[in-house]
Amino acid sequence: MRAILVCLVLCSAIAGTAAASEPSPETIARGKALVEAGDCASCHTADPAKPFAGGKRIDTPFGGIYAPNLTPDRETGIGGWTDADFTRALRFGIAPDGSNYYPAFPYPYFSKMTKDDTLAIRAYLGTQAPVTNRNKPTELRWPLNYRVMMRAWNWLFFKPGLFEPDQFKTAAWNRGGYLVNGLGHCGACHTPKNWLGADKKELAFSGSPIDGWFAPRLDGAARSGLKSWSVDDIVEYLQSGRNARSHAGGPMAEVVVNSTSKMSDADVRAIAVYLKGLSPGPPEPAVTPPPDSEMKAGQAIYARACIACHEADGSSAPRIYPPLPGNALLLSADPASTLRVILDGAQTVTTPRAPNTGSMPAYAKQLSDEQVAAVTNYIRNSWGNAAPLVTPAQVAKARR
Repeated sequence: MRAILVCLVLCSAIAGTAAASEPSPETIARGKALVEAGDCASCHTADPAKPFAGGKRIDTPFGGIYAPNLTPDRETGIGGWTDADFTRALRFGIAPDGSNYYPAFPYPYFSKMTKDDTLAIRAYLGTQAPVTNRNKPTELRWPLNYRVMMRAWNWLFFKPGLFEPDQFKTAAWNRGGYLVNGLGHCGACHTPKNWLGADKKELAFSGSPIDGWFAPRLDGAARSGLKSWSVDDIVEYLQSGRNARSHAGGPMAEVVVNSTSKMSDADVRAIAVYLKGLSPGPPEPAVTPPPDSEMKAGQAIYARACIACHEADGSSAPRIYPPLPGNALLLSADPASTLRVILDGAQTVTTPRAPNTGSMPAYAKQLSDEQVAAVTNYIRNSWGNAAPLVTPAQVAKARR
């Protein structure tokens, strides 16, 4: 009888340990929300039928990197990793074999995450279907194709550490700071980089080129930042991809669809509260108005090609066609995003909160470089707008 009782106790203990090691539904749900907040699927999904299986190419100024497999496949994914392996990869950029990841994987931001959040993400990824998809080697230029070089990069530019709340700020501000500076890695796109690809921290959130577009300023700059936006404006933009002031396009449209439109109301508002609290960064460039001849040429093109949707005063149809007066993206010092839209056309992003569509045709074939420059200068310097002159050479570069 005693032997039977001992056996029952041991079996119960083993069963309890096994049950404790299984993540709870609440942990998995939290991990799902965190994965969406981090927009992990956008980089780690090449084939929509195989979510998180990796293989998507990420272009950098130094060459191409392929996102790795995050499914629980034991041979080619993370199924054989320990919790410690996963935490070290996410927060310190070190693979289980001791090699270094490249900062295209934004571990300098993820380093600010708590251990509980990293393990919740791992718990959710563990629920995905395992997919065999071996990670592809990088296509980086020498000598950056040697991962050991990242040790020097980390020594120069990477300072690991958790997000430190500010006790003088509200809970919403601190939550927003945690998301923006950590999991959301907003600065990875919106902060300028130095020649080695590290953030220029003194210019945080002051806008940066990305994939032929320009990620606009998120600070309180008057013309091209968020000074004129309210917290509600930012919330609406992140949840629907549009508001009365602007529409999401290019890489940001993907962020809205895969990430911010799926986040909780509380988290989106927290991000908005934090961003609205950012002070203006570097001064906006002084603007010299375009010559009258340039404005007249641009106005003629606008009247022929744009006025039907955007109206004579640029007011457009907000939330269907973006308004032009005071449009922060339009007024960015770098006109790359505006040129991309004019040359390639645009499609209004659709989300559950804003399912109606709007589109703009491409004008790359209809307009010359000089004409695109003229109409761009016209809309960037009319109705109270003021932005630096765009040249035909810039348009030609954008075409390429």
